[in-house]
Amino acid sequence: MQVNERHIAVWNNCLQIIANNIDPQQFDTWFKPIRPVSLVESKLTVEVPSEFFREYVEDAFLPLLKSTLRRAIGADAQLAYMVRPVRNQQAMVYPAAVSNTPVNPTVSISTYHPSEHPSPFVFPGTQRVRINPRLKAEYCFENLVAGECNKMGITAGESIAMAPGKTPFNPLFIFAGPGLGKTHLIQAIGNEIKQKYPELVVLYVTGNEFKTQYMDAAMGNKLTDFLAYYMRIDVLLVDDIQDLQGQGSQNAFFNVFNHLHQSGKQLIFTSDRAPVDLQNFEERLLSRFKWGLSVELSRPDFATRLSMLRSRSFREGVPVSDEVLTYLATRIKSNFRELEGALISLTAHATLAHKEITVELAESITDKIIGEEQNDISIDRIIHVVCDYFNITRDDMLSKSRKRPIVQARQIAMYECRNLIQNCSLSTIGSELGGKDHATVLHACSTVQDLMATDRAFRQYVDDIEDMLLVAVQR
Repeated sequence: MQVNERHIAVWNNCLQIIANNIDPQQFDTWFKPIRPVSLVESKLTVEVPSEFFREYVEDAFLPLLKSTLRRAIGADAQLAYMVRPVRNQQAMVYPAAVSNTPVNPTVSISTYHPSEHPSPFVFPGTQRVRINPRLKAEYCFENLVAGECNKMGITAGESIAMAPGKTPFNPLFIFAGPGLGKTHLIQAIGNEIKQKYPELVVLYVTGNEFKTQYMDAAMGNKLTDFLAYYMRIDVLLVDDIQDLQGQGSQNAFFNVFNHLHQSGKQLIFTSDRAPVDLQNFEERLLSRFKWGLSVELSRPDFATRLSMLRSRSFREGVPVSDEVLTYLATRIKSNFRELEGALISLTAHATLAHKEITVELAESITDKIIGEEQNDISIDRIIHVVCDYFNITRDDMLSKSRKRPIVQARQIAMYECRNLIQNCSLSTIGSELGGKDHATVLHACSTVQDLMATDRAFRQYVDDIEDMLLVAVQR
């Protein structure tokens, strides 16, 4: 048998095994359309019609796939998917759940075993452990759509991946609202580092997971082991660090931070708010979060949203017209997650119900997912209402004018933005309201609160504006 035909024979062997273990209709629907592409060592690459098709096959048949591949290829069997192109573009390759994920080398950590008569001259024992990096292979730079909203974060991340721990960006602090790509970016950096430096120990955890691990260690008298474990990490990625609450866990993290930073290790954090806005954090930790580079991921503009939808529709393998993609990019402005959700729902309808994807179908899907978005409170809506209330123009509001009525109107707008818009950072508010910094926004909010407590007329202004905004949403 020729080498270039071996993948066909192996896949046919797999199909025979699968056909004997599932319903014939399921086999015809989900396995006959799959085509073998190549077999390199123990890695079999197959082509599937769409990304939705790939996800369904793995969700429904993963145990059968694993056992079949091991039987046909061996214990080291790996599977990769190639999504069939729908346009003149190169197919994208995705690692399968049965393939190997990034791994760390085995490391040695000191362990402490308390005895009845501990001696200060007895050193702790040494244990060799394997630390799972907990990275998802699909979260890579290649699958990350770049735009003005995340350009600085991607550039900083790529620089760190080239020389982890040796750039001024240590720590890197990434903050943004939900669905704007924080987790994808932080894991993309980790995956790139593992590819370039496989000998480094990389670990991804969430702030809540670190806190839970600390509490378990404290209750089990294993704090020494806990700290020794984290102090062997070369690249520590902490997602949603705002959840790291509690004096004990913050004190432990402070010690880990100091040890890793002083040892030239790389630290990367994400949060749903800027360091200055974090609540219930020790000041010494907050000051360390500001040592390196803080980067905000903002809402994607229209061009980035459209580019993301085109990329994702290609990955799904279902042709979607530019008219439909433009409609989605125009309608859904908040984040990438809602964009992906709407597009996946559309492709699911097309694949399972054999419907054509039209603007009308897209409209019905988005109405169910996000509702009537035009009534949501936004910075633009707040600016419009405040300007109407005080009879000033938008240009006045966004100008550098220091006239008292305009300054007060601007401060009220900043106050309402912070109170009524979830996960909107001070930096974003300041940027949208005349290019102010976060300190100006904080001062404005404090001033409005003070005036509301001492000036009845001023309080009435704020209450009137808030009522106008909330009534518009409830309609």
